[in-house]
Amino acid sequence: MVLSDPARTARRVDLIVRAGAWLVGLLPLALLGSRWLARGLGANPIEALILHFGRWAIVLLLAALAVTPLRRLTGFNALVKGRRILGLFGFLYVALHFLTYVVLDQFFAWEYIWEDIAERPFITVGFAAFCLLIPLAVTSTKGWIRRLGRNWVRLHRLFYVAIVLGVVHYFWNVRGDEPRPLIAIGLVALLLAARVPAIARRISGARHRAVARTRSTEAA
Repeated sequence: MVLSDPARTARRVDLIVRAGAWLVGLLPLALLGSRWLARGLGANPIEALILHFGRWAIVLLLAALAVTPLRRLTGFNALVKGRRILGLFGFLYVALHFLTYVVLDQFFAWEYIWEDIAERPFITVGFAAFCLLIPLAVTSTKGWIRRLGRNWVRLHRLFYVAIVLGVVHYFWNVRGDEPRPLIAIGLVALLLAARVPAIARRISGARHRAVARTRSTEAA
């Protein structure tokens, strides 16, 4: 019997995780294309584009935020390999959300754009979230991680502020009884709570106890 090389297996798992993250990140564009080919984007295609990019930005940023709690819960450390990809795709859709508003909705009318940012609270918090994400996207490379050292971790804690502002923007922007913004707020609260050290230790401890019980059962 030929034993598998652990390093080769780990590389394959990393590749699968990265490929999965890329597929998830490209899914919104595929869905948008299929929707456009099937029935168009409705009576207000610009609004449809803004909402599509904004919603998927929230989904992908939530997915990136979920990586660490899921890793602690499952012990599947390779999930970390997909976090940066998911986060960058999330930023891409935030940028497309904002650019669609600037270019197609406002036609570069900067006077009205700045007026919206200053006077409409949901746009104010959304723009603040976008601004906070820009340095995080720029410094996401290995080179910047080396340059910034410990400061990189401190800088990237702004992500937590950005995701909170993002879901608040989503909640204030949606009309009617749409449940998705409330679900997003609940998920952000849950995922941020899971990062509190005491809760994180409990999650890791529960996983270790579950693994120990499984091993003892198998040994018996």
